[in-house]
Amino acid sequence: MAASLHLGRQGVLFGLRLSQFNKCLWHRQPCQERVRYIFQSSWVLGVSPLKVQMPALSPTMEEGNIVKWLKKEGEAVAAGDALCEIETDKAVVTMESNDDGVLAKIMMEEGSRNVRLGTLIALMVEEGQDWKQVEIPPPDVASPSVSDTSNASVMTPPSPSPSSLPKPVPSEPLRLSPAARHILASHGIDPKLATPTGPRGLITKEDVLNLLKKSPAPEAAPVTTAAPIPTPSPVPTPAASLPLPGTRPNIPPLSVPGKPGAPGTFTEIQATNIRRVIAQRLTESKTTIPHAYASIDCDMAAVMRLRKELAKDQIKVSVNDFIIKAAAVALKEMPEVNVTWSDDGPHPLDSIHISVAVATDRGLITPIIKNAANKGVQEISATTKVLAQKARDGKLLPEEYQGGSFSISNLGMFGISGFSAVINPPQACILAVGTSRTELRLNEEDQTLRTQQLMTVTLSSDGRLVDDELASRFLDKFRSNLEQPQRMALA
Repeated sequence: MAASLHLGRQGVLFGLRLSQFNKCLWHRQPCQERVRYIFQSSWVLGVSPLKVQMPALSPTMEEGNIVKWLKKEGEAVAAGDALCEIETDKAVVTMESNDDGVLAKIMMEEGSRNVRLGTLIALMVEEGQDWKQVEIPPPDVASPSVSDTSNASVMTPPSPSPSSLPKPVPSEPLRLSPAARHILASHGIDPKLATPTGPRGLITKEDVLNLLKKSPAPEAAPVTTAAPIPTPSPVPTPAASLPLPGTRPNIPPLSVPGKPGAPGTFTEIQATNIRRVIAQRLTESKTTIPHAYASIDCDMAAVMRLRKELAKDQIKVSVNDFIIKAAAVALKEMPEVNVTWSDDGPHPLDSIHISVAVATDRGLITPIIKNAANKGVQEISATTKVLAQKARDGKLLPEEYQGGSFSISNLGMFGISGFSAVINPPQACILAVGTSRTELRLNEEDQTLRTQQLMTVTLSSDGRLVDDELASRFLDKFRSNLEQPQRMALA
């Protein structure tokens, strides 16, 4: 009994000393840390997460689409493991993890579009922690301004249901998708009434369609304003009522998803990131680069004979492989054409990297044959096949399509006799290749007719870098390389 009392007294003294020590630490710690110190359990405040944000997977990337998640919630992840597939402005790139841990929460599901750089897309926890108790950070929501809130309250229809009331509008400028902007302008609806559900407050087409379902018909609102205006027909119809002031007529009418479209309607098609970047770069090229064009016919008889001889030795190469080699050798012989343009003028390039246009379901992309002048035709053929397949599969790495010095676009396989291509900035030239054709031409030496296999190529050049005389000399070198393939071996 005495021993028990002694131990009890020692325990009370130890508890008092510990409480005094904790009291000293209490005022030195933030409030959240105090709560953690008291409870020491993940179910109170959650497990601190490792944030996974949308990365910049290409130098020109501003936003991306989540194509597919390769890991599931609760699955262990090691540094270097593939987390998800992201569609950038160039291709579909696999995003790898930078940390070891467990994938706890996917914030952006598959199919999420236009996710800006730095947006939180997933949460991870360290190994050994309970991933189900991960602490989800609150979304970044700006406080609504007084003027926006008052305007939104005025524009709402009378006596709305509580579920149809719009949420407070942030003070930042509204972010609208192109489809949403068009529908709002066509119907004359205030964008502030829409409830954004897209990433980072983006108002999508679905948000606007939901708003149209909740809002009353626009023809019934301006009854008082439309009354003074005389109408020629004595029997007005609802379709003949005047539109809201300052709005455009809905011509053609918008098609409703899930319902058959009426004559004159259209359906919105969401553009991919690659398609938007192609449109942006083509517009930039045609509006900022002074294009000059020059065409020449090349006799392909020597190349055709050489291909047949190589085929006997089981070496299969295409005409396009010879074209790539001929262009690379011509650039080596004329380095003044192998330049790019920047804000401070021309930049000569030391390497010869040929960009080859490849058609994919997402649009054209230009993988690069690096150091093409130093490669043989067979090696160029093998490299082109691998890169073309990766381009069609959307698996190109950034270094495989960035940094080209000269582009080639070949439409000969489609039967196109000749065309002019748009320069791929900051490059100085692009070569457009047509199909080969058989023609009868007069031989000036013996005045006899002979058959020629001719192919028309057109050089689009930047007039700031390559003038007409320089472009003509380059095309003459290129033609000589094709009509005399042994020159390419000597170069």
